[in-house]
Amino acid sequence: MGNLIEQVVAAGRVLLSSKGITLETDFDPALIWHLDEDLIIGVLGHAINNAINYTNDKIRITIVKVEQDLEIRVEDNGRGYPAAMLAAGVSAMSGASAGVNFLTNSTGLGLYFSSEVAKMHKHRERTGSLRLENGGAYGGEVKDILVDCDVVMRDGALATLSVEDLHYSYRHSQLPDGAIVVGARFRGVPGAADAIQAEMDRISAAREASQPLRSKTGGSTFKNPDGHKAWQLVDEAGCRGLQIGGAQVSEKHTNFLINTGDATSAEIEALGDEVRQRVKAKSGIDLHWEIQRVGETK
Repeated sequence: MGNLIEQVVAAGRVLLSSKGITLETDFDPALIWHLDEDLIIGVLGHAINNAINYTNDKIRITIVKVEQDLEIRVEDNGRGYPAAMLAAGVSAMSGASAGVNFLTNSTGLGLYFSSEVAKMHKHRERTGSLRLENGGAYGGEVKDILVDCDVVMRDGALATLSVEDLHYSYRHSQLPDGAIVVGARFRGVPGAADAIQAEMDRISAAREASQPLRSKTGGSTFKNPDGHKAWQLVDEAGCRGLQIGGAQVSEKHTNFLINTGDATSAEIEALGDEVRQRVKAKSGIDLHWEIQRVGETK
């Protein structure tokens, strides 16, 4: 992957420098993967050009192996893509758009090309896909402000890991197996108190409207499969409100399993497995747990 990254960095160096934008890379130099290098360089070039229009001053390319797949992410530290662009992106990647979208001033051809390149790449019977999204919840992620964290290793040793050590990617970090985070330091961004409070109130209201915050829940239950939303797959499989004992699929947000009062861990896990089976039967897609299950079920 090193040669691919070198070519991408070289191609964008002059433009990025002229705009005062830093391009960071995060990948394992020893990682080897079979792909069409020229086509992937074209896809990354297009993604970087998009990011230039929305970043504050930083773009990062991350390449990491996630389970049996290769994940390539182009991220920036801006406030995110406008809703119109995200919607237009879905149409472009599906080939449904035609002509110029005057809300985004784009033909969508770049996204369509990138999506087709992704589909050309297959590994272990899985087809590649492309996602255009705003990372993190409500425009930000922990990795954007984390400096470092203190962790207790499985053997009891205390260690401090920097944000670079954790190698963040989508729904994933390289926190050592068995390690427990016991402390962390963050770098905040100064701002007016009333503006900060207004943003906190907005985020709280958005969460309250869409998630079962007043219920006992472990949070988002399943990872979003490539090109899909877990909650939508669960809903389409007829699992909204599905209940086993005291465990229930939330009526408000179907990617949350809630404890209605007296659910056991065995019932929560059984419900999750039942949901996974129904989604597989309905859509043929495997859902993977996002929450971590520790210990024995009771």
